[in-house]
Amino acid sequence: MFVSYLILTLLHVQTAVLARPGGESIGCDDYLGSDKVVDKCGVCGGDNTGCQVVSGVFKHALTSLGYHRVVEIPQGATKINITEMHKSNNYLALRSRSGRSIINGNWAIDRPGRYEGGGTMFTYKRPNEISSTAGESFLAEGPTNEILDVYMIHQQPNPGVHYEYVIMGTNAISPQVPPHRRPGEPFNGQLGTDGRSQEEGAEKEGAEEKEDVHGGAPEVFTSESAQTFPVRHPDGFSSHRPDNLVPVAPQPPRRSRDHNWKQLGTTECSTSCGKGSQFPIFRCVHRNTHEEVPESYCDSSMKPTPEEEPCNLFPCPAFWDIGEWSECSKTCGLGMQHRQVLCRQVYANRSLTVQPYRCQHLEKPETTSTCQLKICSEWQIRTDWTSCSVPCGVGQRTRDVKCVSNIGDVVDDEECNMKLRPNDIENCDMGPCAKSWFLTEWSERCSAECGAGVRTRSVVCMTNHISSLPLEGCGNNRPAEATPCDNGPCTGKVEWFAGSWSQCSIECGSGTQQREVICVRKNADIFEVLDPYECSFLEKPPSQQSCHLKPCGAKWFNTEWSMCSKSCQGGFRVREVRCLSDDMTISNLCDLQLKPEEKESCNPQDCVPEVDENCKDRYYNCNVVVQARLCVYNYYKTACCASCTRVANRQAGFLGSR
Repeated sequence: MFVSYLILTLLHVQTAVLARPGGESIGCDDYLGSDKVVDKCGVCGGDNTGCQVVSGVFKHALTSLGYHRVVEIPQGATKINITEMHKSNNYLALRSRSGRSIINGNWAIDRPGRYEGGGTMFTYKRPNEISSTAGESFLAEGPTNEILDVYMIHQQPNPGVHYEYVIMGTNAISPQVPPHRRPGEPFNGQLGTDGRSQEEGAEKEGAEEKEDVHGGAPEVFTSESAQTFPVRHPDGFSSHRPDNLVPVAPQPPRRSRDHNWKQLGTTECSTSCGKGSQFPIFRCVHRNTHEEVPESYCDSSMKPTPEEEPCNLFPCPAFWDIGEWSECSKTCGLGMQHRQVLCRQVYANRSLTVQPYRCQHLEKPETTSTCQLKICSEWQIRTDWTSCSVPCGVGQRTRDVKCVSNIGDVVDDEECNMKLRPNDIENCDMGPCAKSWFLTEWSERCSAECGAGVRTRSVVCMTNHISSLPLEGCGNNRPAEATPCDNGPCTGKVEWFAGSWSQCSIECGSGTQQREVICVRKNADIFEVLDPYECSFLEKPPSQQSCHLKPCGAKWFNTEWSMCSKSCQGGFRVREVRCLSDDMTISNLCDLQLKPEEKESCNPQDCVPEVDENCKDRYYNCNVVVQARLCVYNYYKTACCASCTRVANRQAGFLGSR
């Protein structure tokens, strides 16, 4: 007790020195004015070379569900940080090599908090599942006193796990923590109250107070005994620490054999259930009267050591452990969210997952719930259709369609259901734009055997779709449907006379029919039959022809030829050809072998330049000048003007046709 008092007094003096106005700071080596600090390896004044930082990222693509080892944490590791790189439905787990589960073992998910394992305290963090995108993490200061393994409970693709810890290097020195000064030890070279020097005080190393590396209470040595006893208590039980462990001011010793130590009860149990701990309370009493007296009346070296005793060993009542809600299944509108509900019991300061029937006395919380982050946006048609983009033919028209939130704001289209989006563009037909006259070929026969007659053709006005060259519209200049013909005077004329056609060989479509053709001379109203030789100078009418009793198909119509695309050196002209039925509608029943040509060549003649009388060849061998390409010189261009001009025009025509 006296040593503890001196230690507290010395710490008070040091604090006063540090706090004095204008006082110099104390470094980690306990010297006034020193600027030394402890590096990350725990070395006072070190340069961070006494240890090694081990870090990496576990990125393996996992396929099977369950536990997969991520990294091994060696014995003696410090500054441990295991962190998921992004939020996921996976969980981190920690266990020792002896098989003891520390966090998230046996398929049970622990709540975030602090868990002891491997000689250090791990802080388990799981950020809010709705508002945060950060992953889970284990953090510990260390050092560990055994090898630990980090696992991942794999349920979805691995987002990556970053791990980092510090270990002592091969050439490192041990972490240096300045020892607490003993009572009377010199401070910064000054003598203490007992007048001993620092060297003299170093001889009493056994009386030094050392700090427990695991963060517990310091081990205290008495001045009368070389034996040490740890004045520690379990985590979380500080409120039940025995009264006799609180340092008090020393009093003059008044020891006698009339007094001794006696147990007077115990401290309260640290927990009301699930295995707690308590300590016996020893007091100094009179041997005969058992009256409690100050502790200075008893020999402090004979005071029994308070031993921890278990209490309240019966298990605590089971309870429902409720996890955090998952994200809503929908970003807008009515969705669902889930949470984990486990039946757990606390025993020996550890929360264990048990069978659900142990919580049957409690109403089980809901594991699913409806959720709605916001009301979904909807499509709105803001304007009517615009007018068609073209005055005739097929064009397009548009209208304004927007995605609007429930408060009337225009938002991105992705916030509305794209499958329900109204059309904002459509085709519109304003009717045909241009028309042309479509014509059949002239009939082969004149309407009269002799004298004046006519030949005919069919004419129809239709929409034209030619795009190569423009054609005129129908207008009022309808092409003639008849043209005059004359086979000569009828009186005294020798001619072929044809009789009536026989019946058509088929009922419809293309058939054949026969007739008799004779050579005759007409005199007034009398016809004289002559030898066919007499009419040999005339084209004899056919005695057989095709016939159509009724339409079975359609026939070809075509427009007139367009203008030639070039006036010389070969151009082309076009016309449109269509197959029309009897009611002048488009048909596909025409014979493709009889289809008239839709494009043909025209103006194949060479382009002849205008002849300049002053441009002539003065020499007979100007072709040599052309071959030598000397026409670029003015002298030869004048002496062989005709040849050079002809070549220049030919080259210009070639370039123009490319």
